[in-house]
Amino acid sequence: MVHHPVLLLNFLKPVIELENQLEQLDCMSDDSLISIKNHLCDVKFHLLELKKNIFTSLTPLQRLHLVRQSDRPTTLNYISLMMDSWFEFHGDRGGTDDPALVVGIGKLSSRTVVFIGHQRGKDTKENVVRNFGMASPGGYRKALRLMRHANKFSFPILTFIDTPGAWAGIEAEKLGQGEAIAVNLKEMFSFEVPIICTIIGEGGSGGALGIGIGDKILMLEHAVYTVATPEACAAILWKDSKKSLIAAEALKITSSDLKVLGIIDDIVQEPLGGSQSNPIFASSVLKSKLISELNTLLDLPSAKRKELRYQKFRKIGTFYEDKNI
Repeated sequence: MVHHPVLLLNFLKPVIELENQLEQLDCMSDDSLISIKNHLCDVKFHLLELKKNIFTSLTPLQRLHLVRQSDRPTTLNYISLMMDSWFEFHGDRGGTDDPALVVGIGKLSSRTVVFIGHQRGKDTKENVVRNFGMASPGGYRKALRLMRHANKFSFPILTFIDTPGAWAGIEAEKLGQGEAIAVNLKEMFSFEVPIICTIIGEGGSGGALGIGIGDKILMLEHAVYTVATPEACAAILWKDSKKSLIAAEALKITSSDLKVLGIIDDIVQEPLGGSQSNPIFASSVLKSKLISELNTLLDLPSAKRKELRYQKFRKIGTFYEDKNI
């Protein structure tokens, strides 16, 4: 049997059933019976077609459930696979070290970069430690400390977004959650160095924006980016979280929708089955994209980069009215 440590999603059940059949046939194929081998080829072909059909027609809510799976690569997974070498830093120099947001310095294709990203856990115990990737004010201040360091020493900044939102507890409010995110937004517009932000999973609300100002905004194919989770949106608008399917459609949270709207700059393709099906290949594709975008940005004068960054975000939300209506 193929064991799946994560919660089985309904739309993936046909894939799991075929994978189980495939494993059983693989065990039997040693007897060299032609009929079994032919059946094995048929099942493999059917499995591939089934996966293509499923993953090219996922609804926004299904994509959200997909990126919430615990086997999806996290920031540190991508960093360990993409960087030649790297080192994590800790602490905001104000008394806290938030494990929900990781920061550090590394070598990307021999170029020194600073990385910042939300970090979810792989199981319940780690998720409790990481606060499910929901950063506190100390986390955003830790990120700002490293970004200022990067700006001082001319290191490009790479951010990786994967959070349902910033921590919304009373303690976070006491410590100035809104102020911490607002300061990050202001400061990220002022930095001279290139900034590339990548949504690798769930990009939720101000928690995502706290490290989401950049010259280029990339988004993995199945990732989502939203002002509020569909569940929260449904609860606010209709007092019924069960209407999250309607909310997910209306919010335009998918990479293809956001590309059309001009919120993101480019979509990074994922392996068939999502990044969790082949983290090494997914990391390789993302690494190539980051290197390419960095090379382009480094060719621009810093003043030009800052102006383009500012104009990029000023254009978001622009719409045109038909005067004939």
